[in-house]
Amino acid sequence: MVVGATGQIGRAAVGVLARDGWEVTAVSRAGARDEGWPDDVRAVRADREDDAALAAAVGDGCDVLVDMVAYGPEHARQLTSLGDRVGSAVVVSSVSVYEDDKGRGFDTQQEPGGFPEYPVPITEDQRTVRPADTSYSTRKAGLERELLAAGGRLPTTLLRAGAIHGPHCRTPRELYFVKRNLDRRPRRVLAHGGTSRFHPASVHNIAELIRLAAARPGTRVLNAVDPDAPTVAEIARAIDAVMGVESESVLVEGPPPAPTVGDTPWSVPLPVVCDMSAAERELGYRPVVRYAETLPDTVAWIEGRLAGRDWREAYPKMFASYGDLFDYAAEDAFLDTVDA
Repeated sequence: MVVGATGQIGRAAVGVLARDGWEVTAVSRAGARDEGWPDDVRAVRADREDDAALAAAVGDGCDVLVDMVAYGPEHARQLTSLGDRVGSAVVVSSVSVYEDDKGRGFDTQQEPGGFPEYPVPITEDQRTVRPADTSYSTRKAGLERELLAAGGRLPTTLLRAGAIHGPHCRTPRELYFVKRNLDRRPRRVLAHGGTSRFHPASVHNIAELIRLAAARPGTRVLNAVDPDAPTVAEIARAIDAVMGVESESVLVEGPPPAPTVGDTPWSVPLPVVCDMSAAERELGYRPVVRYAETLPDTVAWIEGRLAGRDWREAYPKMFASYGDLFDYAAEDAFLDTVDA
């Protein structure tokens, strides 16, 4: 059973599991289907916030429950309450639970000197933030703690995903460069010298981890990222190549020169790069795609969503999360100072 089946990871995971021989029940609030799924996938309508509805969807039980949208300790308790009817679980978490050795994490990054200095690469042994109800990161940490403590009742593989990318994403970071190319912007400003690295995670690689974990139940935490962690400048060039354009990257050493200039969704002053050795060792995992290989589908999806629409209408959650990513007037004013 896949909960959150019509989200960007869920769509890929349902297809992979069904093609691997599982009888898959795809649970979503709308009970919809993806056109790429095999015909024998069973679609069920249920809101996971409704305990009774989720329990009814589980019915007499399932061998594996895959949860894309679990968030916070209450969802962990919801899952463990079904432990007598569920063989094991695979639950998506986030690399945002990590903190550095000085207690800095994603929640402190906007503070002066607050960006975490993680080891490169980050292993699953890195310390994590304390569970609380204060943020996305602390609630994901609470989810993890509850599920790991209940491993005897419900063996659970937790997958700490990086910067997720692929079609159907509501906050695609690639939009930053795709829209600039569509708007025929010849130059883009990149802070931190264009060297920022925020480890991406393809929905296809995450789906492969889910497939392997479903067949090997256990209580464990694993990173879930791509085999490569390109710099933001490399990502920009790769998107250019897919779209058949040539653009110039204007590199700025240090932080963005203005609030809406050079601050891409990947822009970080220090690298966030994760290690995948544990997944290779415990699951026999091997990545199925590399970042650049996935870009044609991602770019095509973004272009289709943007066609004839304001980007804020096409991607309202992106606007809510990142603000104005396309303040061309501010960019041009900065570029005028560069050219002076």
